[in-house]
Amino acid sequence: MAVIGLGRFGQSVAAELMRRGWDVLGVDADVGVVQKVGEELTQVAAADCTDPAVLAQLGVGEFSRVVVGIGTDLEASILTTSNLVDAGVAAIWARAATRQHGQILERIGAHHIVLPEHDMGERVAHLVTGRMLDFIAFDSDYALIKTLAPKVVGGIPLGESRVRSTYGVTVVGIKRPGADFTHATAETVVHPGDVIIVTGRTRAVEMFAELDR
Repeated sequence: MAVIGLGRFGQSVAAELMRRGWDVLGVDADVGVVQKVGEELTQVAAADCTDPAVLAQLGVGEFSRVVVGIGTDLEASILTTSNLVDAGVAAIWARAATRQHGQILERIGAHHIVLPEHDMGERVAHLVTGRMLDFIAFDSDYALIKTLAPKVVGGIPLGESRVRSTYGVTVVGIKRPGADFTHATAETVVHPGDVIIVTGRTRAVEMFAELDR
């Protein structure tokens, strides 16, 4: 795996990949940054990846997955991503500073667009304004939330609560006080104080999280 751009976002991604057992090549144009993380990654290089010849020398085109963590230098982000596309990298994850930036990256061939600032802002807004304990958005209109179980699902098996048909959401996990999370089934009985994981359309899970406890 290669991570190009070792700012806060790139370093965070690279560190987590290493923690999960991946070998990581970290690349940044700033020599100081590269020296700082040199002992934390499998391999590092100070290089300008807007130059396709440099990418070829580093062998980045041979990686199946590459993360472009460049966020503020739009020109460098776009050129680097374009070079990776030309090199035939199978899966390119590119960080975008704005939605417009993300659209450009998508058009030139990036396979996955990451908008960390926007995504974090949306998540925090949901947590601040509602009863959710956590919120994760998928695509444009689908989300997964963690919330305390409302009364409508208490005391009866989930299969009998008709949560899906009534509220348009699905309970996929449950955590009782002092216990670990487990998968929820049609036979699972939810009790007051239980934390549940719920999926569905964003508006549906938002409304479900606001039901009476």
